[in-house]
Order: sequence, then structure tokens, then C-alpha cells
Amino acid sequence: MSFVLAASVRTLPLVIFAMVLAITLGITYWASRRTRTATDFWAAGRGISPLQNGFAIAGDFMSAAAFLGVSGLMFLYGFDGFITGVAALVSFIPVLLLLAERMRNAGRYTMADLLTFRLSERPARTAAAIGTLFVAAFYLVAQMIAAGALIEALAGLSFTVAVLITGTAMLVYVIFGGMLATTWVQIIKAVLLLGCVAVLGIWVLGRFDFNPSHLLASAADRSGKGDAYLGPGLFFVKPLDSISTGVAFALGTAGLPHILMRFYTVPSARAARGSAGWAVLFIGIFYVFVSLVGFGSQALLGPSGEKLAGEGGNLIAPYTAEFLGGGAGSTGGDIFFAVISAVAFATILAVVAGLVISASGGVAHDFFNNVLRRGEMEERSEIAVARIAAGVIGVVAMLLALLAGKDFNIQFLVGLAFSVAASANFPALLLSVVWRRFNTAGAVAGVAFGLITSVTLIILSPAVWPGPDSEGSPFPLSNPAIVSIPVGFLGCVLGTLLSSERAERRFDELRVRSETGMGGDGVVARPA
Repeated sequence: MSFVLAASVRTLPLVIFAMVLAITLGITYWASRRTRTATDFWAAGRGISPLQNGFAIAGDFMSAAAFLGVSGLMFLYGFDGFITGVAALVSFIPVLLLLAERMRNAGRYTMADLLTFRLSERPARTAAAIGTLFVAAFYLVAQMIAAGALIEALAGLSFTVAVLITGTAMLVYVIFGGMLATTWVQIIKAVLLLGCVAVLGIWVLGRFDFNPSHLLASAADRSGKGDAYLGPGLFFVKPLDSISTGVAFALGTAGLPHILMRFYTVPSARAARGSAGWAVLFIGIFYVFVSLVGFGSQALLGPSGEKLAGEGGNLIAPYTAEFLGGGAGSTGGDIFFAVISAVAFATILAVVAGLVISASGGVAHDFFNNVLRRGEMEERSEIAVARIAAGVIGVVAMLLALLAGKDFNIQFLVGLAFSVAASANFPALLLSVVWRRFNTAGAVAGVAFGLITSVTLIILSPAVWPGPDSEGSPFPLSNPAIVSIPVGFLGCVLGTLLSSERAERRFDELRVRSETGMGGDGVVARPA
């Protein structure tokens, strides 16, 4: 009987995983028959509505790190895990106010299109492509680790096999379906994830008479850390570390290439602004329920959940679902465990697809076509190069995930990706639209300064450096954003002031176009 029961527990998640894969592959087949031009491949034909794009942006943002990683950090460290979720939500404010409309009006497919509107094409695109690839690499590794740990725990497959399965499915979405398939996979995944997290969060709160104070008090008591669990300092021992991580999340979204590309899929700048508004609403609701799950998992499972959650805490949400459903071996527990896990798996697939398409855009559209071929490549050839690039990027991401292993908290790894994005990409993007004097040398220097500083300090940080603790690492903070972001801006300023290039002439044109949409690629201009 025990053998049969164990087999059924393994079979159920696999069946639901297979259903998720079948649905998403069906979407990919449908999208592949409608993907003919570069605009179709990179921007879904610019036919996505604001509501649909809001769901897709939220789907991109509500990653496995946001669900599994944040709930895991809250379970293990309480308030410190909550900080990362709040900072991630706040991050859409600079995107909404500074970049969403301007990017949609001024660019075509990638963030480099905005930079090169008024800057020299080849150096600016090269710098942007390099920044895109580094951000995508950190983010992809986090998602791959999440997928590997999840499938290994549920189905009994090895971590290596689980990572390979995820990577292969991701490549099918991107290579055959492009942005259209990726968008609809993200929309479906966002709806499923919001629904499941809402059910889980309300169910958790219901165990404490729908009183958040009772839930938090019980979590603090069962954590064994008392009031310290509800205050800062358990995960981020140094106050400056929590500030640095918060800054990385708050500014990093404005430099994430896979999020910024989404604003090119809508027909107008007004739709881009509407997309961001819908996304903020969905993400805000999502983090409310994730907080209930994170603190509630500690209140319900206590110390017994630490072994189930894994060293990084990444699996606590599915095991909390299992507990609420009746526990291990019960029909309700097995079903709820499998459903939550399958939705988390769908989350990973959607996010990695978005990351790979943005990274392949940096290689094929920015570097190969516009740098090496000076923009003279045919659309069909550009799409072919993009598909090859996606394959290479996917394979490299899988190898990096296997080398990193499964014990990192995935939200922490995503925090490093946000740090690189905020340090290398955000300063150049922001100054290109607000500073008249800004020029190509400033953009290249800013990306280089921010990228080199953030990556170097990450390598020297306690999380990566092979020291036994923070005292053994050359750089004391786990996230370098508080240092590397100012260095990125400094690079932009120094590069601009030390260069004799004058780029003011096209600044006025960019300002008019970014504010009105006049002359944009397929942009619907605002009425006078």
C-alpha cells in the first residue's frame, strides 16, 4: 500500500506538469503560425491590449523567485524576506513615470533602440547587448535552479534532468513561437498563479480567524526567534545590506530588458502606460497573498517545515499547500500540493521564455544586425539568428544553473540580477531621455562602470566568495547596488563630460517623439 501511495504522489504532479506543458506547447504551435515578420517575433505584432499586457508584465515579474523565493525568505527570516517583496513592487514607480511611454514611442523592439535614437549606433548597441546578456544570465540561473529543485522534489527526477527539461521547453516556446507565444504563456500563467496564491493565502489566513495579528504572533512564536522574527536583522545582518538590496529591487526593474521589451507589444504609448498600471495592480495583490503564505507557513509548520523547505527555503509554499489540504498522503494534500507546484512550474517556464527572447534580441537585433551588419539584414535572417542565439543562450543558462547548484535562495539570486540591471542599464536609459548633454561615450562608460562594478562586487561578496562567513569576503555586502548604482551614474557623467561628442541635436526630436509618439514605429500618436 505504501508503495502504491508513493507512486501516486509522484504520478499526480507529473500528470499536471504534462497538462501544463501540453497547453503551453499548443499555444506555441498557434503562435508559430502567426509569426512571420520581425515585428511579430519581437513585439507580437504590436497587437496586445493594455489589460493583456498588464497580465503578461505581471507574469514576467511574478517569477518563481517572487513566489517560491519570497515566501521561503519570509518563512526562514520573517521581516527581511518581506523587504524584498515590497521593494520589488515599488520598482514599477520609476518604470511607470520615467520609461514606459517614452520607450514605446521612441523604440522598436529592445531597450537599445531607445539609446541609439540619439547616440552612435554601434557602440551604444554593443554596450546595451552586453548589459542585457549579463542581466538575463543571473535571472535565468535563478529560474533554472527553481525549476530543478521543484521537479526534483516532486517527481524524484535528478536536479540535472529537471533543469534540462525546463530548458528544453523554454527553447521551444521562444524558437518557434516568439513574443506572441511568450505573451500568452505569461498571461495564462499569471491568471493561474494569482488564483492559486489567492486561494492559498486566504486559506492560511482563515486558520487564524482572518486576523493578521494572530498569524504574525503565531509565526514569531513558532520560529523560535520571538520578536526578532518580525524585525530586521535575521537575513540581512548589516542594516546597509537590507538598504542595498531594497535599492536594487526598487530601481532594477527599470533596467530589466525582458520587462522593458513588453512595452513594445502594445499599439500606443497610452496602452504602454495602461499596461504598467494593470501590472502594478496585479503584482500588488500578488505580494499581499505571498506575504500571508510566507508568514503563515512558519505559523503552521514551524520547525518541521525547515527540512521540507530546503536549505534556501524555496519549497515551503507547496508543502504549506499540502499541509492545508490534509497533509502528506491525503487526497486533498496531494492534489493541492501538485496543483501549486505545477503552477509554480508554469511560472518558471513563462519567465525563462521572456528572458531568453530578450537576450536573443540583444544578440540578433542589437549586435548581429545593427552592429555587425549595420541594419541591412533581412527580417527573415534576423529571426533565424535570434532562434540560434536563443538556443545557445538556453544551453549556457542550463550549464550555469547546474554549476551553481540548488541551495541558493532564488529570490536572493534575482536580487543580484536586479543589481546588475539597476547599475548597468538604468543610468544610461534614464539619462538618454532626460539629459540633453548625454552622449555615446557616457552611455558606454555608464554601462561598463555599472556592469564591471556590480559583477565584481558580487563575486567578492559573502554569498559567492569562498570565505566561511561575511568576514572572509573582500566586500562585506551581499548585494552591491548601493555602491554599483552610483558608480554607473558616475560613469555616465564622466564619459559624457570627457567626450567632445555633441548629441544635443536629436535630443529635442527624441523628446517630442517620446512624449507624443509622432514618427514612432507603428505608434499611435496622441491627439493634439
